[in-house]
Amino acid sequence: MRSLIKRILAVALIVITVTGSIFSIKGLGDREGIAGRMRLGLDMVGGVSVLMEAQTDLTGSELTAMMEQVRAVMDNRVNEFGLSEPVITLEGAARIRVDLPGAQNAAAAIEMIGQTAQLSFRTADGEVVVTGSNVRNASSQPYSGYESQLIGTYTVAMEFDSEGAASFEAATRAILAGKIHSSDERYQANQILIYLDDRVISEPSVKTVITGTKSEITGRFDAEEAAALAALIRGGSLPVPLLEIQTEVIGPTLGLDAARSSVIAGAAGIALILILMLAAYRMMGLVADVCLILYVLIVLWAMIGLKAVLTLPGIAGLILSVGMAVDSNVLIFSRIREELAHGKSVRVAVQSGYKRAMSTIIDSQVTTVIAAVLLYQFGTGSVRGFATTLLIGIIASLFTAVAASQVLLELLAESRLTGRTKAFGHAGTGGAQTKKSFGWIEHRRYFYAFSVLLIAVGLIVGGIRGFNKGIDFTGGTMMQLNIGREISVSQAENVLSGYGIDADIQHAGAENEKIIIKTTRVLDSAEREALADHLRQSIAPGTDAATFVEQEGLIGPAVGAQLKTNAIKSILFASLAMLAYIAVRFEWKFGIAAILALLHDALMLWAFYGLFHIQLNSPFIAGLLIVIGYSINDTIVIFDRIRENLVYMKKSKLEELIDTSITQSLGRSMMTSLTTALAILPLVLLSGSAVRAFALPLIAGVAFGTISSITIASGLYFTIYSLVHKPKYRKI
Repeated sequence: MRSLIKRILAVALIVITVTGSIFSIKGLGDREGIAGRMRLGLDMVGGVSVLMEAQTDLTGSELTAMMEQVRAVMDNRVNEFGLSEPVITLEGAARIRVDLPGAQNAAAAIEMIGQTAQLSFRTADGEVVVTGSNVRNASSQPYSGYESQLIGTYTVAMEFDSEGAASFEAATRAILAGKIHSSDERYQANQILIYLDDRVISEPSVKTVITGTKSEITGRFDAEEAAALAALIRGGSLPVPLLEIQTEVIGPTLGLDAARSSVIAGAAGIALILILMLAAYRMMGLVADVCLILYVLIVLWAMIGLKAVLTLPGIAGLILSVGMAVDSNVLIFSRIREELAHGKSVRVAVQSGYKRAMSTIIDSQVTTVIAAVLLYQFGTGSVRGFATTLLIGIIASLFTAVAASQVLLELLAESRLTGRTKAFGHAGTGGAQTKKSFGWIEHRRYFYAFSVLLIAVGLIVGGIRGFNKGIDFTGGTMMQLNIGREISVSQAENVLSGYGIDADIQHAGAENEKIIIKTTRVLDSAEREALADHLRQSIAPGTDAATFVEQEGLIGPAVGAQLKTNAIKSILFASLAMLAYIAVRFEWKFGIAAILALLHDALMLWAFYGLFHIQLNSPFIAGLLIVIGYSINDTIVIFDRIRENLVYMKKSKLEELIDTSITQSLGRSMMTSLTTALAILPLVLLSGSAVRAFALPLIAGVAFGTISSITIASGLYFTIYSLVHKPKYRKI
């Protein structure tokens, strides 16, 4: 009966994987596959992302209520402009982020959503008649009157609340009675001026007293003009002024190119893992491949179901999570081979291998979840997209790499055809082979010295030359311009110097036809637009203005300062949470050793960036946290083996026990590092700069994490243990 259930489950898993793959790629009938359903981030389709901060002294529940009102007004305004799938989210207590896929002009986008946008209707002498809060509705409609010059045009129909209607009626009576006098020669006394902040967006003339709650504006509008004015009026007023503190603009061409290259790189990374697993583990590798395909399907469809946004860093998170899902398989497969080496049958070895690997898998995954949760908590924008994908992936891997693979492997183990030791990648039985252990503990001081030397060199070089801090940390403005031909950096510098801007300029593009301008000076949307137009006319006359600016961004000093603060908080909280977890699951000496090893890894990554002058930015923080998660994952695997051997090797000296534990775990550590590196490497080589910025610290982190878990963490545990259990009395 149990065997029958296994067969049914195995067939179901295979059918779901095959049909799910076909449906995900091609769709079914009129139902789209993954490509048509997935919500893509701005960095993949182009658009504008604006982070604004409320200028208010409110706190607590009052601030929360006001920000919810801001979000409601923003949502109304953005949706009225017909952009596809805008995303509006609150970040922190007093900030709101608006993502507008498809929008290309930052200045227009900020104006549209209302950076401070306070709507008001005023008489020509400046007296406020009604505000946006009095507007119930506004819509465009074809002119239905009898004036021949207006036939074929559109009007804007408005509806006020009762208070607004009374004020509007009183104002129109005063205007027609000649009681209003214009305080600005540009406007007539009989006009009602509609302001958005301090800018007049319409100036209709009053021809009759307006009674009741309804009114309309005529003015020979075409359909588009009337719709735009109606949307601005209908949007109403924000309850508080908002200040633009961070902006990112990505052109559609740049986004599509980056998305295409990143998807190709991601597919290449997954394909490399599938090939490697099959070659290394044979029948077990085939099962792992089926489960990995199922895993990718679960993650992608879960993101669609949760309406999560897939970003370029999210692709990096997906690939990394694939590598870490393989880690669970490698742990299990290594245990199975050990059981086979002890002479157990394939069926028993599979059952025992899963049982013995389970605690290690849970411990390693929990610590990675801690890093991912904190990354989401303290990250923003694309960093959160990275964390979201990673979190979903970790949860999915516990099902596919453990439950699903166990069903398939146990079924294969029971078959005469596939249940042979050779099919499971083991040459034969007849007792465990004794491996001579390298003196890891004996040589620990050399490992310490070498690590200290590398860290010191990197930090000293970085300190002398200066760390390459991106505008994420310093605050400032970035613009990527498509000149269409190679120009010298000095040409751009001369133009900027004449404009009063000191900037760092770099070439980009396959033929250096693009330049990237970075300045610590914060330029708002209007200033960026004016600067781009000045540069285009000066160094690229005739270039299409629509494609000249491929990408631009602004980060205010407060955002940069918060990024550094959040980085410190996230690393501190992650370390404390992991220390507490390891202390509970193992003992405090393991926890202290693990945290010191994490500090080593963080310093190594910092030194790596300083030595090679790589830019420090948001991806660096994400990479740092994931390095911590990955490193602790690897360390826990070895610590788990040490803990296990403390039971089975009680008569051995501690240094011998640790050496044996490292040697036993060495194959798994190398294999996991290789699969993860293979998954990420195509992202470094084939994808765009946005994904490469995330992938690079991951590659370095995998290397540092693997090395430290083998050479540093276990040695630190031995050192701490020796100090704690040092004899009280010295021998005479």
